[in-house]
Amino acid sequence: MTPANQPFGKILIANRGEIALRVLRACKELGIATVAVHSTADEDAMHVRLADESVCIGPPPARDSYLNIPQLLAACEITGADAVHPGYGLLSENARFAEILDAHGIAFIGPSAEHIRVMGDKIEAKRTAVRLGIPVVPGSDGDVTNDRAARRIASDIGFPVLIKAASGGGGRGMKVARTADDLSEALATARAEARAAFGDDAVYIEKYLGKPRHIEFQVLGDGKGGGVHLGERDCSLQRRHQKVLEESPSTVIDEETRQRMGGVVAKAVADLGYAGAGTVEFLFEDGEFYFIEMNTRLQVEHPVTEALTDIDLVNEQIRVACGQGLSFGQEDVRFKGHAIECRINAENPQTFAPSPGRIVNYHAPGGLGVRVDSAAYQGYRIPPYYDSLIGKLIVQGRDRQECLMRLNRALDEYVIDGIQTTIPLFGRLIAEPDIVAGNYDIHWLEKFLADPD
Repeated sequence: MTPANQPFGKILIANRGEIALRVLRACKELGIATVAVHSTADEDAMHVRLADESVCIGPPPARDSYLNIPQLLAACEITGADAVHPGYGLLSENARFAEILDAHGIAFIGPSAEHIRVMGDKIEAKRTAVRLGIPVVPGSDGDVTNDRAARRIASDIGFPVLIKAASGGGGRGMKVARTADDLSEALATARAEARAAFGDDAVYIEKYLGKPRHIEFQVLGDGKGGGVHLGERDCSLQRRHQKVLEESPSTVIDEETRQRMGGVVAKAVADLGYAGAGTVEFLFEDGEFYFIEMNTRLQVEHPVTEALTDIDLVNEQIRVACGQGLSFGQEDVRFKGHAIECRINAENPQTFAPSPGRIVNYHAPGGLGVRVDSAAYQGYRIPPYYDSLIGKLIVQGRDRQECLMRLNRALDEYVIDGIQTTIPLFGRLIAEPDIVAGNYDIHWLEKFLADPD
């Protein structure tokens, strides 16, 4: 095990695709040796080719490889890795994984198992947010188990209401009841979906907001009572509760509000004793913030914040995990310009059906203010077993208008032949007057996609 406050000697990256490559690059810049793990389907993956060492941990299904904790632990022991970076998804918010690594003297580059567990339980997370002074959506203070309790709570906060899985995410176990007549069926359906998806049928009820924005604040904690915020990201363009495009700064947040709410969340992570990167997510409507959840990991959209602040979030995660603390304070954070990220998926841009297969031609855009995070390359065969995200296009400009123009140019340059991707969708989106004006909410994209014209 690495002594406290000493850099890690070797980090195992317990993930795949573009995020594994992103972590690998940060490690190389810090002079830290890397270990890539991979399934048999990913033996030709870019992160496997570039890592110092690689270990095959199982067959294609994630449950038999990337989610196989004994295999990951064995890979650490075989290679002598003294730390694990989980990326996002997979085991990144698995408290048991963090505990097992700790029991074997291997550092988990992320928050404590306790904080993962607390924030992974949506009900407990909401209680914690209230205790820390974070504003929350009106609703139940615990699991709602029967129709009678649901009717009482809904009557108190007013219809429509949203029923949400306590252990969930990604829209599963989430149902809207617009009237009292809808409530019983919505509750039963949400519980059944939650049980099937997460093995836990606990649900809670919140006030349903009609036209909110989804605003999240990037935070970092040093684990020693210090915390900072790195501004907000607007993630309101969503399909089926999955983020599609993210931008910062939000068009609906002014500087006074940014600093006020940033201060609230920074103080919260400091008071919590939180270690590493996290994101506090809110719904924002009529000038008010309402806490949704806290993600105790790196986010897919973290490059948006890096573009505006020039702060390497993975570098800071590693520093905190080995006891060195953050490399900067709140007073050092400066925001410049505007940034937008588009999630490039291997999907049909109209039906969103997955499109795995071999990439025949590949050319990434470049130029000033353009960043591409992708593990794709010409000749790479995208396997059908995993998430369809194959890349992220991040652009930055001096202001939002320049950013949109640069994004339009970068999308025109981006070539991925042999499979279908969502690149054409983004070309359509940034031509829409509502998007150009920044006038959209979390329901906008669903309505746009449903309109054939």
